[in-house]
Amino acid sequence: MTENKAREEICRIGKSLFDRGYVHATAGNISVRLDASEGGGYLITPTDACLGFLDPARLARMDADGQQLSGDSASKTITLHRGIYAAAAPFDPATRCVIHTHSTHCVALSLQATSEELLPPVTPYFVMKVGHVPLIPYHRPGDPAAAARVGETITRYGRQGTPLRAVMLARLGPNVWHDSPAAAMAVLEELEETARLVCLACAAPQPLNAAQIDVLRTTFGARW
Repeated sequence: MTENKAREEICRIGKSLFDRGYVHATAGNISVRLDASEGGGYLITPTDACLGFLDPARLARMDADGQQLSGDSASKTITLHRGIYAAAAPFDPATRCVIHTHSTHCVALSLQATSEELLPPVTPYFVMKVGHVPLIPYHRPGDPAAAARVGETITRYGRQGTPLRAVMLARLGPNVWHDSPAAAMAVLEELEETARLVCLACAAPQPLNAAQIDVLRTTFGARW
């Protein structure tokens, strides 16, 4: 995939996800790892951008070390995305796209999770198209510790013979990856649809504790 084609695909997928309610407001981000023939590095959606109204020319262009070369200011999740690419590559070298959303039903399930994975194998297409979805404990948005935990989890599952295509950040949303934006979107769609089915029995969620709220307040000016 050329860089120009990758820019077009990121915007097309972003609009599709926004139009169908998989993302809202300025939540979510999409990245593509570029081939060496295109100079390597990454494209990622800008910080606080609405995925429904992306401009291909304004996507953030990053080098292989995650330093920005052009475009609007990159999403702070670039560290997490780069960690996913690095951890997934030994088990699936074709990994080229990571999508993160705040998909409603996935987040709802994470609020009342009682196991180490978000979902049991309840439908055949979930088993075939998504597979295991480890639940990553809550970290504030952009926390480097979350990226480290995700990378460790991908490596651990891969070494056990179970390569991952998704992880769930508790209270935030899923990260999914595949060999193209369209294929990654298909993983996300199947994951959110399965979560929607399971949510029919959703119990009351536990709130964040005072310390977690304080971190959000001091870091992001939360209004709670």
